[in-house]
Amino acid sequence: MSAILVKIFATALTLSQVLVDPDSVRTSFDPGQDREEVGEILKQGCAHMRRAFDIEDINLDELISTAMDDPQAVAGDLKILQGLSFNDLHASYRLFCKNETVAPSPVDLGEVITYYNNAMVDLPDAGKLKGLKLPGVSVVLDGSGRRFAEVYEPDQRRMWVPLSDIPKSVQQAFVSAEDKRFHQHKGVDERGVVRAFVSNLANPGRPAGGSTITQQVTKNLLVGDDVTYERKMREMIVASRVERLLSKPEILEIYLNSIYLGRSSWGIEMAAQSYFGKSAKALSVSEGALLAGLAKGPNYYNPDTHPDRARERMAYVISRMQEDGFLNAEQAGQAIAALPPRILFRRPRRESGFYFVDHLRRDARTLAGIENLTSGSYTVRSTINADLQQAAEAALQEGLARYEMSIGRQRFVAPELNLADAVKALDGNKDDVARPSWRRALENARLPLYDVHWMPAIVIENGRDRKKGTHVLRVGLADGRILPLNAWEAARRDLKLYDVVRVRIIERKGKGALRADLRAPPSVQGGAVVLENRTGRILAMAGGFSYPLSQLNRVTQAHRQPGSAFKPLTYLAALAKGLQPNTLVWDAPVTLPPVNGGENARARDYWTPKNYDGGGGGIVTLRRALENSKNLVTARLLDGGIESDPARSLQDVCELALEAQLYVECTPHYPFVLGAQPVRIIDLAAFYAAIANEGMMPVPHAFDSIEERGRNVYRRKAQSLVRLGSADAAAFYQLKTMLQGVLERGTARNLKALAPYAAGKTGTSNDENDAWFAGFTNDVTVVVWVGHDNADGKRRTLGRGQTGAKVAAPIFKDIVEAAWKHHRPKSPLSPPSSRAEKQLIALPIDLNTGDRLTNGQRGAFTEYFRLNWFGQLSETQYRLVPQDEVYALRHPDPWSDGDEYGAYSPYEEAPYMQGQGWLDSFRRNEPAPRRSDPGAPWWWEDEPRQRPRRVDPDYPWGYQRVY
Repeated sequence: MSAILVKIFATALTLSQVLVDPDSVRTSFDPGQDREEVGEILKQGCAHMRRAFDIEDINLDELISTAMDDPQAVAGDLKILQGLSFNDLHASYRLFCKNETVAPSPVDLGEVITYYNNAMVDLPDAGKLKGLKLPGVSVVLDGSGRRFAEVYEPDQRRMWVPLSDIPKSVQQAFVSAEDKRFHQHKGVDERGVVRAFVSNLANPGRPAGGSTITQQVTKNLLVGDDVTYERKMREMIVASRVERLLSKPEILEIYLNSIYLGRSSWGIEMAAQSYFGKSAKALSVSEGALLAGLAKGPNYYNPDTHPDRARERMAYVISRMQEDGFLNAEQAGQAIAALPPRILFRRPRRESGFYFVDHLRRDARTLAGIENLTSGSYTVRSTINADLQQAAEAALQEGLARYEMSIGRQRFVAPELNLADAVKALDGNKDDVARPSWRRALENARLPLYDVHWMPAIVIENGRDRKKGTHVLRVGLADGRILPLNAWEAARRDLKLYDVVRVRIIERKGKGALRADLRAPPSVQGGAVVLENRTGRILAMAGGFSYPLSQLNRVTQAHRQPGSAFKPLTYLAALAKGLQPNTLVWDAPVTLPPVNGGENARARDYWTPKNYDGGGGGIVTLRRALENSKNLVTARLLDGGIESDPARSLQDVCELALEAQLYVECTPHYPFVLGAQPVRIIDLAAFYAAIANEGMMPVPHAFDSIEERGRNVYRRKAQSLVRLGSADAAAFYQLKTMLQGVLERGTARNLKALAPYAAGKTGTSNDENDAWFAGFTNDVTVVVWVGHDNADGKRRTLGRGQTGAKVAAPIFKDIVEAAWKHHRPKSPLSPPSSRAEKQLIALPIDLNTGDRLTNGQRGAFTEYFRLNWFGQLSETQYRLVPQDEVYALRHPDPWSDGDEYGAYSPYEEAPYMQGQGWLDSFRRNEPAPRRSDPGAPWWWEDEPRQRPRRVDPDYPWGYQRVY
């Protein structure tokens, strides 16, 4: 028995069962014992089908006779009949349909049963469709209520609507077009099979399957769409089971919400919005008929590319609706007049915010209990500022590339694409001769790094100028411009014709001409976040260079050492204990005993930190120490600046860090105060926002509410800001002004132009593995981190001198300027609030010495001092360094104690002293002076101080610099 005949009779066995007795379908027979029963089932099925042929007014006997006389006339181009023996088929027809005796039998029922049994193994459960809720598309709105993103699984871009929301005319259009007897059959329509068979004989070009709506649902959702006899057999049996479990309206609802209708739309609701910009409930008769016609072939009947086919198909659907009695002649004539107008199709494509949406999906699971936003059709009102988001991503990408180019680490591995084949194919297309083929190819290209904001360009010339002998490298842009490409030598060698690369357009100064500078994906990574200070709304989030390259969100999923960006916590703890910003502190070597070291402490257990430059600056004010990020001063604050005992001071800073929710737990160890314990970018941003808010810390969040078809699923409660009670508003405001000084004259003085409007802190971890800048304006907080991922367990340095000020601060500048453009206009940092103002008094001081000055004195700096409970000024200038010690140690040599090697120092007999006097070794290790900028202020961290003069403190005509 031929293989094709086995498959045909196994299919006939399936069809016979679901048509004759669908409630008693068997999925397994014994090849030896059940042959007689199977033969009887086939005979009953044939009798049933003969009646169907009679109803359709088709003479089956004449069709068989014609086939026997001229098999090619019947088989034609139908592949399913190629190679079939019509003699065997005719003998089988006589055996099972005519009840004649045929010897030998052309059919081996044992083979048929074996094939049938194998096809029925592991049939899917039809009960899965009961109460089915298919994945859908969730719409993410930005902070202004505009559509920002869609979240959906591949091939599942739909919005589920109940059948009651779909007009009867639309329901009938699909039934008339796809399954005329939907409400009469029990899953499989024998008359539909007959019509499809005859139609295929007449028109073999586009074969019809005769599947019912129930079968289509079964195929799409349960058994798959393999083009095999096995799939068709499984489909028929499962469809008959579906009909017993679900009502007709339930089946139709699933069908109308699951079918693909073109324009990246699954289901009637998404199709209605994609084609007509309206909900399914508002569809007209002609609009519904057009969509129903697409079910047969969305691409073949596409009204955008094949309007004639679409109009013909729509007319067919309307005529079927008229035949079924749903429309009268007049209604049908009106509906068929012309294709209904459609809206312009914009393929859903997003170029930014992928890290943010990824974070939002996780937050929806945690906060709203929605396991997956694709489980339904939700509307998420997010906090994102779309323009700021794009600007933040572009700033981070350019900043990372700028860093690598500045130190010569940039690499060109490969182009994103090569469009040589596409250009060649378009060269033969003369439909659009106005635009060159390279431009059309570039416009149609789907680039892998779809969220990179550098402009794509295609290499259209790469060779030597015959006259000048110079190398010529030019690229074309999607807008038609052709520009010279500026690239490093290694990249020039690797570039080929029609390579697609990323470029940044640069205007040549003074010439007005443009050039394209090559950009390549960097190996370094980074992250940036923008928070709204008063609400905690996440306005922008860039979790890495590019989401397609790495889905790790470094803003929320990575922990990195913050370095000096953590220091404001220690200073805040000191200010909260009453120290004033003009408090004098030694910027000199210090050694602290081990925490809980006891009597058995070893010398190596003591902690001796160093400044970034390895040196010290003598006596400095608290303000100047923070502005210039002095490690030694930060360490000394633990020894009397916060508590008298370093261990207790360390515990206070730990408790403040826990209160600020920077850590879940804090292990007290000294390097912790210099930023040794890793943090998340998002958590550090919340703390800096608290500084901007004078101690009121927001909770960062990505969305405000989630709705499902108008029903409120989650709404964020209006939460007041959380006050960090370990420090009051006065201490926070003092810290805020000190961080403003970081930009004015400190480690971030390269951002001096922003100082009136912003404040912040640089951060660099050990060996320059991490570079940070955390800062804020009146309205937003921006935190930027740059570094290499440690996925392989190895830490990789950014390079000597690659600090937060050099690497991260320029990115901060670009982002904060974008925030002023797209969120809130630039404004000077606010004065103290009424709450803080009651505890503060503004007085002029000498910025360098911390000494108070009289009003109007030249060079005075306005400092904010804390008042005690009685409204009195608490002087702490000499609390940590006694006044007589300050005067005794004055000396032109900034590394000395005042008199060249003989002045008294209380540190000579310090309890943690080991070996020779620290001041002697300090003098010998004094770094050589650098004179790169002789006019630079002495407080610049990377420049030596100017040689001071000795001045009598009682000199009546005012103070100058004292030390």
